Amino acid sequence: MSNSKVSDKDVSKVKDDPKTEAASPQHYDIIVVGAGLVGAAFALRMARIFADNASDNSKHELGKIALLEARPIPSPVSPSATTFDPQVVALTEGSRQWLDALDVWQSCEARACPYSRMQVRDGEGTGCIEFDAAEVQRANLGHIVENSLLRASLLRAIAEQDNIDLCGPAPVESLRRDGETITVNLLSGEQLTSSLVVAADGANSPIREQMGFELRTWGYEHIAITATLKTEKAHGSTARQWFTPSGPLAFLPLRASAEESPGENNYVSIVWSQMPEQAERLMALDKAEFCRELTITSEGALGTIESVSERLQFPLTQRHGVDYVQPGIALIGDAAHTIHPLAGQGVNLGFSDARVLAEELARALEQSSGLGGLQTLKRYQRRRKPDNLAMMATMEGFKRLFEREELPVRLLRNIGMSGLDRLPSLKNSLIRQAMRLD
Repeated sequence: MSNSKVSDKDVSKVKDDPKTEAASPQHYDIIVVGAGLVGAAFALRMARIFADNASDNSKHELGKIALLEARPIPSPVSPSATTFDPQVVALTEGSRQWLDALDVWQSCEARACPYSRMQVRDGEGTGCIEFDAAEVQRANLGHIVENSLLRASLLRAIAEQDNIDLCGPAPVESLRRDGETITVNLLSGEQLTSSLVVAADGANSPIREQMGFELRTWGYEHIAITATLKTEKAHGSTARQWFTPSGPLAFLPLRASAEESPGENNYVSIVWSQMPEQAERLMALDKAEFCRELTITSEGALGTIESVSERLQFPLTQRHGVDYVQPGIALIGDAAHTIHPLAGQGVNLGFSDARVLAEELARALEQSSGLGGLQTLKRYQRRRKPDNLAMMATMEGFKRLFEREELPVRLLRNIGMSGLDRLPSLKNSLIRQAMRLD
């Protein structure tokens, strides 16, 4: 198992070959499987909690965390002015504040694009709702951030923690429960033990499958297409979304370079949800034809679409764990639930999982309780399941509503959207909920 500490200078430490190490398993207080955004953020928060706990009580040793990643740990990225990661996240203000408290926001803030307005339109009618941050006395509604930049910021912060071993590539072969101890067997032959394993290993979580968590799955029968566009007109710090019977289209504003473009600019990231046959057709188009289709679907809101990057696609499936926890095991982020990307809430729900689980584990440490105890883990589950299920139900309702093409439904939809736009108190309440501010 390689143990990598990632920094701007690409400094790394590599453990000795496991064949030459002692046969006894290495023990950690927590093993986190998956070093993506949610897993990395959780590991970083727990490292700080362990450090605070040790300094407050001299009898406590500094807790140790293993952060395992199946794939090689990426080197820090240095983006060019106008080349973007095609995968982005829409961070709510609540998530941004949490990342700021973890000291990871500052290093990616210059590249993150704040948006102060959001427009939601019915692509089959005249209905429109516009949300404005100024109406709730906020500078913005959220930020669009490239995945790779945010992850690099998290990994740099992790590299500074003495009590996190970041290991990759370190794919897990199997897990075994022995009383209150979980043994993690790596493909390398090495073994790790802990009283708590946190699975942040994605939508197709091998840990979730191996440990027999029951999963409820709903297929959306849609494919999401993502890409970066250059548009004729500047985006105006506005996120835009069109709902059409074939699926929603989102334009998410990007910031090329704070030094080069301190104000508005002309790059957006898209998420375009389509039926499989339609997605196949769109992916087969050449770039000019694809841009023409987008210009039409977006109603020319940003003028002509001038260019498009490489297009990526992935199937959309909603998943939800019947339980998030077992004795010694907790699921967070996409390992516990996945949601339609139309509202950009997936990573925000995952960060909320990580924050709440860390809070419950901090409480257990204060009470000298075992971290893997079912009572502790169930408190995390009770706090997170209602919020996750409510968001999933809301997104499913929006999707079904805007798929309906019957004229009466379309008329009511447009009347409802226009009416809501004229109710500032209700609209502002929705803004605060969407920003996920306490």
